This record gives sequence, structure tokens and C-alpha cells, in this order.
Amino acid sequence: MTRIGWSALTIVLLIAVSLASLGIGRVWLDPSVLIEGLFAPKPNLGWLILADLRLPRTLLGLMVGATLGLSGAVLQGLLRNPLAEPGTLGVSAGASLGAVIAIYFGLSHVFSLAAPVLGIIFALAVGALTFTVGRGGTLTMILAGAAVSGLAGAGLSLALNFAPSPYAAYEITTWLMGSLADRDSAQLALAAPFMLIGWLCLAATARSLDALTLGETQALSLGIDLGRTRLLALIGTAMAVGAATATTGAIGFIGLVAPHLVRPFVGHQPSRVLLPSALFGAILLVAADVGTRLIPTSQELKLGVLTSIVGTPFFFWLVLKLRRTSP
Repeated sequence: MTRIGWSALTIVLLIAVSLASLGIGRVWLDPSVLIEGLFAPKPNLGWLILADLRLPRTLLGLMVGATLGLSGAVLQGLLRNPLAEPGTLGVSAGASLGAVIAIYFGLSHVFSLAAPVLGIIFALAVGALTFTVGRGGTLTMILAGAAVSGLAGAGLSLALNFAPSPYAAYEITTWLMGSLADRDSAQLALAAPFMLIGWLCLAATARSLDALTLGETQALSLGIDLGRTRLLALIGTAMAVGAATATTGAIGFIGLVAPHLVRPFVGHQPSRVLLPSALFGAILLVAADVGTRLIPTSQELKLGVLTSIVGTPFFFWLVLKLRRTSP
């Protein structure tokens, strides 16, 4: 498939899943009712559902999916590890811990945006800790991210262990499953600036990632500042993925899967993978969110659960593929 054909297919898929997300739900929105409400002096029920519920959910899904896909592509290029994804640096776990603390102490009931605010703060703090401890090189940064993830995971377990009530434990567990349901425009407005800044930082690493394919020594000889590249990747991941996770909860595998799906079509040059990975990450996440509404269950399936169920077989396939191709 040519690059133009691939781009056209991506745009068509993006539009299709976006329209499906706007139209599919517990309540069917009749297009004639929406057209009628467009010319009415006051919006009807259909327009209220579309504008207040489904549009913010769809936009947030597109932005979160793009964030996960882009950060996954950058981290796989930076760490030169095909299994790298946003959780590698501990940012996702840190954002989850911050949001859970807000739920644990009841701050989210006093201030509705407490969970995303604390999630973003903790994501930035965890990213700074990972960079400080792991600044010696790629391997040390991976090990630092694993250690920080373990520490944040212990904090999450403590919060569940000492939950003040069964309702608090249920709310924490439900949030950790990840979902786009019941997210409103206020949460979207809070997370969007952090994600946009994170995207700019991640995009700025493109040239350095191309040089890193030759190895760190060769990249240094080409004038690449590896410390600056790692810092940009870490700040970008902390801000973008931290804001996404703090708003929607933990959603796995999108950042791992999206770059691998686009490489056969766009090539393996890291700078060419970034934008397609972002677009395809958005497509995958919104499509999965639509799937949670279509699967007939007594209550809506959580998005993070569905992405894990679908993504785990892909992960096993990738591991087996690497095992066959490794020396």
C-alpha cells in the first residue's frame, strides 16, 4: 500500500470510529431529531446527550489514544526496545496513585477535578524521580522506571488495603479499570493543555530518535544531545500520559500495539512512525470504547479491561516473534 493510500485509510477509519462513538450508546440518537434540534431555539434531548456526554467522551478518547500511541512510539525508539510503552517509565502508575489518593481521602467528592489534578502532579513527580535516578543511560532508566512503578503499585495496594469503606474500595477499583464513561468537558479542558504540551515535547525528539537507531555512540558523534532527548521524552510522557491516565484511569496496550501496527506500512524510521502511531492509537482506543457499549452486558464493560483482553494475545505474539528472530 502506498503512503497516500495508507494516509487515506487512516483518515477514513478515524472519521468512522468518531462518528460511531457519537452515534452509539444506550440511547439511540435519531438523526432526524438532531437535525430538528439544530434549528430549534433550545436544544432538544438528543442534542444535550450529544454535546454534553458523547462529544467530550469522543474527543477525550481521540486525545488519550493519540497520546498513548505517540508516547509508545517515542519510548520504543528512545529505549530501542520493542516492548516499551508509557508504563515503562512509571508515569502511568504515578498518575494512578495520585488519582487514587484523591479518591481515598474524599477529595474528589469535595472538588470534582481533584483526581485528575493530583494525577497530573504525581505523574510529573514520578517522571522527575525516574529521570533523576535513571539518568545514567537507557538501561538504568528502564530499571528506574520499573522500580518507580513498583513503588507506585505498592501505594495503590495500600490504598485498597486500608480503604475507609467498601464503597471507597469499590470506587478505587472501578477507577483503576479505566473508562471514558461519565467524563465531561471540564475534565477534557483540564487534561487537554497538558497533553498538547506533552505532544510537542515528544515530537521534538524525532530527529534524535532517527540518529539513535545507529547506537548511542554514533548519535553522540552526530551532535545529538542524549540528555536533552531523554528529558524531552520523559517530560512529554509525564505530561501527556499523566494527564490522560489521571482523567480516564489506567488503559493498557494501546501504546504498545499502535507503533507495531503501523511500521509495516510506514517503515521503521522512528520519525515516520510518530504521527501514524498517534492517529492509529486514537482509532484503536475509540474503537475499543465503542466496543464497550456494543458488548451486551448488565453494566458497561470497562475500557481498560477490554484493551487488556484484546492486547494480551498481541503481546504474546510479539514476544514469540522476538524470540524467533533473536540470536
